[in-house]
Amino acid sequence: MNGFFITGTDTEIGKTYACVSLIEHLKTYGYRVVGLKPIASGCKIVDGQLRNDDAMKLMQSANVEMEYSLVNRYAFKQPVSPHLVAADMGETISADLIKKDIQHAVSSADICIVEAVGGWKVPLGQLGSNKSFDVEQLALYLELPVILVVGIKLGCINHALLSIEKIQASGASLVGWVANCCDPETDRPQDQIDSIRARTNAPLLCTLPFNAAAAEWSLPDLP
Repeated sequence: MNGFFITGTDTEIGKTYACVSLIEHLKTYGYRVVGLKPIASGCKIVDGQLRNDDAMKLMQSANVEMEYSLVNRYAFKQPVSPHLVAADMGETISADLIKKDIQHAVSSADICIVEAVGGWKVPLGQLGSNKSFDVEQLALYLELPVILVVGIKLGCINHALLSIEKIQASGASLVGWVANCCDPETDRPQDQIDSIRARTNAPLLCTLPFNAAAAEWSLPDLP
């Protein structure tokens, strides 16, 4: 399947912002692009249906239309970890259904951008009686190359290096990472970015300035 799996060093560090920037970049090269956020917490009721702001932003940016239910398969109202609210509702997050949604997306689009929830080790539920199911296992099951979004702020160097190390150790294909300057009050953002670059072999794909309309990406060869 043609696409990218976008994860982050934490929640609220700009994964959706990075996804939209990537979608806009790919559209300038003539690609038909769709964005999916299969799992989302903190959804709001709009016209009687649960809707997620991030999923709506992906839909607005994409140049391929898809039904909301396929963009955001699991929409949860409570702003808590998905495995907790899914368990409360007696619902199981299915990697098979998510994979089918992605397959449907790439039947109409050239590239599918899949935004994960939270960070790399966020639990999503149980597989069988005692096997844990998390974002890492979902990424491996989907077999999509991974892009890590790093929110450039205090503490980001440690979070970035630990996340990169964990992704690479998992066997997933890490394409590289994105430096998202999400906090305009952060001291010495470029020095923090340079500190990460000096300590990892994962390439920096893009630096996203705060509130930038567009940014340049350095990506591997695309289909």
